[in-house]
Amino acid sequence: MSQASDARSRILLVEDNETIRHAFQILLEESGYIVAEASSGGEALERARETPPDLILLDLGLPDANGLEIVRRIKGDPLTRDSVVVAVTGRALETDRDACLEAGCAAYLPKPIDTARLLGTIEEMLG
Repeated sequence: MSQASDARSRILLVEDNETIRHAFQILLEESGYIVAEASSGGEALERARETPPDLILLDLGLPDANGLEIVRRIKGDPLTRDSVVVAVTGRALETDRDACLEAGCAAYLPKPIDTARLLGTIEEMLG
């Protein structure tokens, strides 16, 4: 196990697709992380404020909110601004990646997600 997972880092998983969310939850928990879930932007903001996570995996294609606005709100809130935000999105253009980084994301992962790359990115961000 990595140092990040030995420390039992907290990850907030924000994904509106239940199947994807469940698969990521299993992967992350089996990798030693403590996982909280949210299926909408509003729920993500609530959960992040309740127990600020070490890292937020944020699907940008949420039905109730603009993902980039959620990032800006997380980064603008004193309670959550230290959480690392990793954007997970089906939008794979260079301009999308740049917009994510400008909004405050530490990394950008286009879908479909390679699980080894996902875990490597998380470990790098938390290391």
